Amino acid sequence: MSRLENKVAIITGGAGGIGKVAGKIFAEEGADVLLVDIDEQMLKAACEEAGSNRVSYLVADVSTMEGNQAMVDAATERYGGLDVFMANAGIEGDMVGILDYDEDRFDQVMSVNVKGPFLALKAAVPAMQKRGGGSFVITSSIAGLKGAPGLSAYGTSKHAVIGLMRGAAREFADFAIRVNTVNPSPVETRMMRSIESGISPDSPEDVKSRMVDSIPLKRYAEAEDIAKLMLFLASDDSQFITGSVYSVDGGSNA
Repeated sequence: MSRLENKVAIITGGAGGIGKVAGKIFAEEGADVLLVDIDEQMLKAACEEAGSNRVSYLVADVSTMEGNQAMVDAATERYGGLDVFMANAGIEGDMVGILDYDEDRFDQVMSVNVKGPFLALKAAVPAMQKRGGGSFVITSSIAGLKGAPGLSAYGTSKHAVIGLMRGAAREFADFAIRVNTVNPSPVETRMMRSIESGISPDSPEDVKSRMVDSIPLKRYAEAEDIAKLMLFLASDDSQFITGSVYSVDGGSNA
């Protein structure tokens, strides 16, 4: 039997690099998958890339309760319930120092990256309870484990979701709902191109080279590297794992 047979999964940030790859892998492993993002054209493309009638999409804003409830309702209506929630949507914010960081921009990053998973728990947990349990995974970052100069809002948000995860893991353990974080190092996605260009608009390739040199395995992660860990945490193979931080970082924190 496939590892996610008869499971229903929501993946936010579903049009992005990690989200769309996770959606494809989850469907291949037997899950019905709802990809959620704010860009409909990119969502359509992600569903086409998945190449499976098990994958559909919904346009929704993760920073609102209405958006989160809409995605849980859609998964329930289309597929009969909810077993897995990947709170993967996130934005990087600006690459500037704290003294120059715009307050409204800071609030926007926190709203998507922290409030989003918080509201997702509120919407998803009651649906998971009806199924007898589930797995809730938040995408954090290695920036949630150490300082990230010039990325104050992003780094703060990625630390914050670890605290949210740990509290939720204890709060929902009695319902057999597991909550964990995945903490990637730099990944070959649009977000890293944005961060590289934000740090050095004239020579983003030099930024990448320096970052790669700091990683013991000497490369960025591929989206598949992250999605495969998400698959493990979504599956029953991880049924005794909750409240944990999982780094996928090529040895960066060794």
